[in-house]
Parts: sequence; C-alpha cells; structure tokens
Amino acid sequence: MALYDLVAPRLEERGDPRYRIADIRDADPLGADALLAAVPAMNARADVPALTVALRALLPDRELAAEWSVVDALAAMRDLGILLGSLKRHGTQPTAAVPEVLPILELLGRRTDMVPRDTVHHYTTWNPTGSRQRMYTGDPMEGRLQEAVRMSFPGLVAALDTCERLTTLEPYDPGFAVALDRTAHHVQSVVDAIDFTVAHVSPEYFALTLRPYFEEIDVDGRDYLGPAAAQVPLWLVDLTLWQCDRSDPAYDAFLAESIQYSLPSWRDFHARYAGRVSAVSKLSAAVSWESGDRLPPQLAASAHALGRVLKILKTFRARHIGIARKAYADDVRLYEEGSGGAPVALLRSILDLTRDNETLVRRASKGVPGAAPSTAARSQAARSTTAPAASPAPSPVASSSAGRVLAPRAHVAGHPGGLR
Repeated sequence: MALYDLVAPRLEERGDPRYRIADIRDADPLGADALLAAVPAMNARADVPALTVALRALLPDRELAAEWSVVDALAAMRDLGILLGSLKRHGTQPTAAVPEVLPILELLGRRTDMVPRDTVHHYTTWNPTGSRQRMYTGDPMEGRLQEAVRMSFPGLVAALDTCERLTTLEPYDPGFAVALDRTAHHVQSVVDAIDFTVAHVSPEYFALTLRPYFEEIDVDGRDYLGPAAAQVPLWLVDLTLWQCDRSDPAYDAFLAESIQYSLPSWRDFHARYAGRVSAVSKLSAAVSWESGDRLPPQLAASAHALGRVLKILKTFRARHIGIARKAYADDVRLYEEGSGGAPVALLRSILDLTRDNETLVRRASKGVPGAAPSTAARSQAARSTTAPAASPAPSPVASSSAGRVLAPRAHVAGHPGGLR
C-alpha cells in the first residue's frame, strides 16, 4: 500500500466531489474499461482509424451526460482524454476527426467547472490503478510517472491549508513558524516525487515517447494543453511564501495561463491571495525593524522555518531542471517547451527567484537586516503587518543576497499588483 492510499481518504472529508478520489477512479460511466485497455496497442501501430472509431464509440448521449454527477463527469473526461491525446500525438486534431465530441467536451467542462479537456488530475490522481489504469503506451515508466504525481497530490492539498493559515499570521506569532513547519512537511512530497521519477523514468522515454501525447488540442477555436506536471499546484505554495509580491513578468504570464487548469477551489485560492503581502516580505519587514546582533526567539524561529520550506522548493526545482535539461537536450528533444508550455529557461528563472528569497531569509535568520524601509513602504507595512507593542510596524522591503532590492511588486514601477 502506498502512502497516497493512506492519506487520500482524508481528502474525501472536505466535501468537494473532486476529492472523492476512490469514487472517481472506480467510475466508468462510458463503459470504457475494455476499449481503453487496447489503446496502447493502437498507439504502437499509430492506428488513427481505430482511435477515431474508439472515440466515436465512447461518446455518451448528451441528455444522459447532462444528468451525471461531478464524479461521473470527471471520469468521463478522463477516459475521453486518453483518446484525445492519442489522436493528436499521431497528427490528427480530435475535434476535426470526430466533430460530435466538441459539445460533449464543453458539457463536461461546464459540469465539472474545469477546462473542456483532460488535465494532469484526470491522467494521474483520478486514474484507476492496476488492470484498469488508463495509459497511452502501457510502458511501466508511464505508470511510474503517473504514480509520482499521485504521490505529491495529498501533501500539496494539505500544504494549501497551512499556507492559508500562514496568511493570517505575522512572524512574531508562534503559529507562523508552526504553519511553515507543517508546510515544509507537506511540500517534501514533491521532492520525494521527483526523486521517484529520476529513479524510474528515463528522460529519453519521456522526451521521445510520452511527451508527444501531451500536445494541445483545439476546442472550438481555442487550444488547451494536455496533462502536464505544471498543472500541479506547487505555484500556489509559492504564491503565499513569496510569489504574490516578489515575482517577475515571465513567471506571472506563465501562471496566468496555468491557473485555468486547476481545480475550482485552487483558482479561488489564487484569487484570494494574489497581490497580498508574502511571508518573505513580512519576515523581511520584521527583521528590518530589529536592532542588535540577535533576533527575538520567535522571529528567529519564523525565519528558520521559512528558510526550510524555501530550501525544499529550491531542491525540487534544481532536480526538476536536471531532468528537463536531459529531456530537452538538443540531441533528444522533439519540442522546445515542456508539456506545461514552459521552456527550460523559465524553470531556471523560477529557481533563481526561489534561491534569491531563500538566501534573503537565511541572512535574516542570522539577524542580517534587509534594505531600510522607505516612508511609503513603512506606511503600507503599518496597515498590513502587526509587530509587538514595543516595536514599530515593519515594512515589506528587502534585498537579495546580491544586494538587489526585492520589493513587493506594488512598489516596483511597471509591475502589476496581481497576475492578470
């Protein structure tokens, strides 16, 4: 039994049908089990006529589909998605080959409040395991890659809860470090997942065999990406820790595109916290107001805890880049960009941003203050940050290890206050 199987049942207590993972896996509203078991063989033969017939055969009656529960609608989109990606991999636009699939995709998208095609969640978390597992190739490495994403899902969902708690706290509050420690524990799952991937999935297999199945498809004149790891919500952890006010335009643009592939509750999470003051800015502000060689114990604990989370994120991203560089090397790659639409250069930029913030926090944990707050920053901090009665309100302005000011975007000319 995997760790996922021990943790996942607790997600069902949340009431969101998208967390009823066992039910979605069990569901087969299209009666697709036998047909989808044959898809890897069809793909091995590049049998576009057979894939086209299979997609047409699985299409449900629209009136019946309109009555499905969210659970059944998610399972149906999952199963249609395997055929969508398979057809596109062999050079056929599925909505052109089977036009009658278009209204079904749009209906299922509305019914589930998600994009009108399958996402990484359909392909991994909501995918059955064992003999009913839906795969493009049937290769054990494909199954391992799906498992790696499943491993990270419960931890990331839990991390969003602790990040939400973090937004209500200040660095002088004992709960600030506690929330960060719990976040670190949950986010460790993504490092475990990337290590699992490195051990079991070769970059060459991903780049040459599996990556072509994740190409975008056209749905009523708009392109939608296939299942991609970028749709897993690590960026929501970034949001509350540093990204909401310490990002850059390239990462912002990438997130603006990626958000649509998220679960509805995650899109709501982003809408609530985009443009707020990040944990790094709160900490930097608090440290900048301290004097003396040592930080107060609680502030030091908060700095150490925040540094641990950022180090985990940095570790994940460094290992992710290692895989991406191999998969998209000149002598291997078929594509310039990853399945989520990001080039390796953007991954490097996000790693650099994470490292800058981790370095800043590490310096703060040693009692090294950031840049002196401006009058304007001092005013905003007074409204948004609460310090102990003996200390004035801090300002969310700080410098990186290179001495470059990393002010919140609201204070940087040309930067928008949010992602859109």
